[in-house]
Amino acid sequence: MKYMILTYGSQQDYDALAGANTGGPAWTPDDVAAMGAFMETFSKELEESGELVETRGLAAPVHTRRLGAKDGTAFVTDGPYAETQEVLAGYWVVECESFDRATEIAARLSGCPAPEQVAANAYADVRPIVGSRDDLEL
Repeated sequence: MKYMILTYGSQQDYDALAGANTGGPAWTPDDVAAMGAFMETFSKELEESGELVETRGLAAPVHTRRLGAKDGTAFVTDGPYAETQEVLAGYWVVECESFDRATEIAARLSGCPAPEQVAANAYADVRPIVGSRDDLEL
């Protein structure tokens, strides 16, 4: 079974990672390097175990376009969005034996180095990937 592990952030998080003064926790170059090393090791271990299908980080929310429709007319809005505090920051697709195993994998992300306040508010979601409409279990 395949599962998607989703991580979240905000434009402020991306700005802080880039060294901007956001009024929140500061990321030092050492913090950024430690996080990068953790993510590389985490993904490499999943690759070596045969459980990694794909992983990607996503660009900052400022580089987002949101599409919708109003009164039957399509519209496009450039990001970031004041009403959205968090956005998808990255993901891993893993193929493993069970939902519990996918949850164990995602739980390892809690060991990712980050400033204390950032780490305290970080979380990940784990969701099964459906192969067909019959797998939706609505």
